[in-house]
Amino acid sequence: MIDENGEQIGILALDRALALAEERQIDLVEVSPNAAPPVCRLMDYGKYKYRQTKEERNSRKNRAASTLKEVRFSPVMDKHDIEYRVDRINKFLHEGHKVKAFVRFLRRQMAHPERGHDVLRDVLDALGDNAVVERRPIMEGNQLSTYLSPKPTVRRAKKDDGAAPNN
Repeated sequence: MIDENGEQIGILALDRALALAEERQIDLVEVSPNAAPPVCRLMDYGKYKYRQTKEERNSRKNRAASTLKEVRFSPVMDKHDIEYRVDRINKFLHEGHKVKAFVRFLRRQMAHPERGHDVLRDVLDALGDNAVVERRPIMEGNQLSTYLSPKPTVRRAKKDDGAAPNN
């Protein structure tokens, strides 16, 4: 049994633990039922649940929402237009968004899907290592689309003294 300050009281019988909780006007909560003997804690359970929901709400508020951004290309697009849209994709990926890059074919353009593949290949080559291809280019109706996500960054924990970690 653990008291409200986090100090270990010891092994108590159930009726003695309940009497102790009632005496201190606090709740007896079973923390680890599968342990031998089971571990119980004296705490204000309402206050505990309130703090837990408050922390969850704060973490949800501070979490960055990852959204799906779409960037449209055409099979007859000029190089400069492609470069401009690649820059936009880089910006979206840097912000942590996922990107759907797609080539829309109009009427007679459907006869030459290889041009759309060439455009998306140029886009992926221009992005280089900045993006991870989640799904290779696939034809869906009159669109050739691929999904990109930001490349995961590996963050290393800094030591207290500011020295670089030894690798």
